[in-house]
Amino acid sequence: MVGRAVSPVFVGRERELSDLTEAFAQARKDAAVTVLLGGEAGVGKSRLIGCFAERATVDGAHVLNGGCVELSTEGLAYAPFTAVIRQLVRECGAEEIASMLPQGGARDLARLLPEFGEPSDHTESEAARARLFEQILALLERLAERHPVILLIEDVHWADSSSRDLIAFLSRNLHTAPVLMVLTYRSDELHRQHPLRPVLAELGRLDDVVRIDLPRLTQDEVAAQMAGILGTTPEFVQVHRVFQRSEGIPLFVEALMECGGDAGFPSSLHDLIIGSVERLPEETQRVLRIAAAGGNRVGHALLAAVSGLSDVDLEDALRTAIAANVLQVADGHDYLFRHALIREAVHEELLPGEHVRLHARFAEEIGRDRTLVPPGRAAIEIAHHWYSARDDLWALISAWEAAGKAAKSFAYNEMMQLLERVLTLWSKIPDAAERIGVDHTTVLEHAAEAASACGEADRGSRFVTAALDELDELAEPARVADLVVRRAQFKKARRRPGVLDDLRYAERLVPEPGLERAEVLSKLGSYLMFSGELAEGTALTEEALRIAREHGEKALEAELLLNLGLGHSIAGRLDITIALNKTAQAIGERVGSGRSVLRAVANNVDALNNIGRSTEAIELALEGERLAREYGRYRVQGTFIATNRAEALEALGRFDEAARLVEQILAMGPSLRTRHHLLRIRGDVAIARGEVEVLRSVLNEVGGFGTVPEEFMQELTANVRLQIGLHMLEGEPPAALEVAERVAREAQITSKPMLGWRVLGLLGGVCEATEDLAPGRAAALRAHVERVSDAMTVDSPVAEAYRLGLARDHDAAAAVWERLGRPFLQARSLFHAARAAAGAGDRDGAADRLRTARSIAVSLSARPLVTRTEALGRRIGISLTDRPGNGETSLTPRELEVLRLVALGRSNREVAAELFISAKTVSVHVSNILAKLGVSTRGEAAAVAHRLTLIA
Repeated sequence: MVGRAVSPVFVGRERELSDLTEAFAQARKDAAVTVLLGGEAGVGKSRLIGCFAERATVDGAHVLNGGCVELSTEGLAYAPFTAVIRQLVRECGAEEIASMLPQGGARDLARLLPEFGEPSDHTESEAARARLFEQILALLERLAERHPVILLIEDVHWADSSSRDLIAFLSRNLHTAPVLMVLTYRSDELHRQHPLRPVLAELGRLDDVVRIDLPRLTQDEVAAQMAGILGTTPEFVQVHRVFQRSEGIPLFVEALMECGGDAGFPSSLHDLIIGSVERLPEETQRVLRIAAAGGNRVGHALLAAVSGLSDVDLEDALRTAIAANVLQVADGHDYLFRHALIREAVHEELLPGEHVRLHARFAEEIGRDRTLVPPGRAAIEIAHHWYSARDDLWALISAWEAAGKAAKSFAYNEMMQLLERVLTLWSKIPDAAERIGVDHTTVLEHAAEAASACGEADRGSRFVTAALDELDELAEPARVADLVVRRAQFKKARRRPGVLDDLRYAERLVPEPGLERAEVLSKLGSYLMFSGELAEGTALTEEALRIAREHGEKALEAELLLNLGLGHSIAGRLDITIALNKTAQAIGERVGSGRSVLRAVANNVDALNNIGRSTEAIELALEGERLAREYGRYRVQGTFIATNRAEALEALGRFDEAARLVEQILAMGPSLRTRHHLLRIRGDVAIARGEVEVLRSVLNEVGGFGTVPEEFMQELTANVRLQIGLHMLEGEPPAALEVAERVAREAQITSKPMLGWRVLGLLGGVCEATEDLAPGRAAALRAHVERVSDAMTVDSPVAEAYRLGLARDHDAAAAVWERLGRPFLQARSLFHAARAAAGAGDRDGAADRLRTARSIAVSLSARPLVTRTEALGRRIGISLTDRPGNGETSLTPRELEVLRLVALGRSNREVAAELFISAKTVSVHVSNILAKLGVSTRGEAAAVAHRLTLIA
């Protein structure tokens, strides 16, 4: 045997090292980078990043090491991040790490490491998990302020679901911090259903993600590796044999070299790997088999306890394994298999009885002394070993305990996985309920809660259905009501019908005025208000509020006040809304409910924008976002506040800022509803600027073209607004009229200015655009709009401006919009006023209005409005600009391309083929060109183009 068959010389990989170095250089420029390093098992990923880390440390990097372990696939949550935080505690101390975190952050980290004291007492599962993610993000950002950070996470193919989610979160949100995150994985193990595949696909779509695939060594590189091991140049024949047999995988080269130059090569790769173990003394092999049952890394004390050997005998047995580089010593007290493949090969050699016996011994010893494993790991280690030992009773008991521990760490995916194991084993244990202290239905309830927290609506629905099948609503009505409410929430998440039916059923189950009823009424009341049923929703919310106050439930009282404010907001009573939100915020501050405080701020940002105080709304939003970071809830609620800020920016015509903010928040991976809200804001900007393809993309994603009806009025009216905007941009007023008629028939339009009044203003605009094309239908729609508006309240300048527009008092509407600082709406009103003036023969008045409107539209890059003002100016024979030529036409580069081909006599289909666009898109471009040039035929357009030298 050659001995320690590891080359002291790092062979090859110069290109990959250069890629890693370049990625680190990019990260140091305040642009975080993630590297996905894939390669087969044994190809040298660990050696590569180890060499890179050594060099980077010399260059001043702070290298953090976290590795995933095979046990993570069974429910060990956050293993790589726990390892990183443990490293930081060793380096800096828990107190210094805690000082880097937002308020209360150390208590969240206490769920991973006991050094941080008592864990926080958050009860909101989804928010608590997001808060933990926020703390780890903040910690990395603060560390990076001192030194550039390299976060190495190895073997992410074994990562638990929570770690995968956290990795994706960090990749999306570590934007400007000088952090390089390197993730390694076995590319040969990623089968089609492997849970890492969608994560890699998601990360691959991000801008600052680099993929590196580590290839096998060439024959020359194998020769260099062998020379390093042998200390001399090997013979060509030997190099060729080793290269052929190892196929260029460095680990196999090392194993072959251990066979000796003249020895026969093993017939299989398993035999090749296990060969280095079988040449060791028998007692050493026995201890290695025990260690393999313990995992890739086993502590000395635990191995001694399981093996029954004294410290001296254990050390004697392991000394030769360490000398042969089968095992390595880690942190002075742990033993680590040099490569996971070696541990896997040894574990596969266990006989069936030996496998059962050893795993049972590990479970017993860890259960006897939980300090034998790192803090926080005992429960899942015990569950793993009892399950591997095929002891159904103790596997059930330990899985139940481990699920509880996972919940305390906000590891809800792992909690659900462990609870599914409990449910699977339940029928095998006659007294299962007595053994764990809860009945089968309770396990299902906990599983449904875990599914809800991690967004698994389909699985959660199955848990709820199974639990309801086991309950009698007459015997346990409150318990059934709680499950029915959860079922409604799952239906809502899956956009399935029956949400309201379930909530009403739950309300009937709890008729007595207790907290159970208040909780149900809270959900039912808010759902009704969002659906437009304001009177009933408000009444139920007020009833719940009375119950909460009678029971002294301040946190619930704050939430119900916010719900009540929502109803007043939808009804247009925004002064009451603001007052209720402020009251709720004060209660939230007293009881320490960050959720209520931030929800109140978010709702008041919306209310201020609705009454025209958009600049104040933006200032309040910025303060709310600061508070969200302080509470560690930015990705949970801060993103929603930022979304409302984007809406205010759009209202003020600050389109560039709004679009940038939308993209910034989208990159953080917000909830689906927040994402759709953001996209709709971007769609509004696209309408103003004529970005047809952007608008179409938004509508596709938010389901604006779909057949699934929106249950909530806000989403419904927003989708309608975007659909009408698209039809008008594409020159299809009749299609816009059809949508407008449908919304007039189906939607419950309320007095909220930016909701109901905005929709009415839009419908009025459609009426004006189609009164010549379909006068009867346009008149009928206008009569309907006027009837609805007569019943609506006007208690804000925004509502008044929309009302004036509907009454065709466009000059007055423009004056209000100007006072509110909403230039786009001012310019649009001036355009309508100019058209009315032109129709009345006031050519000079029309010209003044058009020049102002065009100037505003140009400053906002609102191309469609620029085009409309110029077209109207040409029709009435006035010039809106002193600059002749192309500047007056405002043709886009694409329109100039289309115009050139039209002038050559090409048909729409021929133009489409040449420019690789659809014929319909060409038709839209041609319509815009005719309007901008003030002509009615393609021939006239060609003539004008030649006269103005618009084309060569």
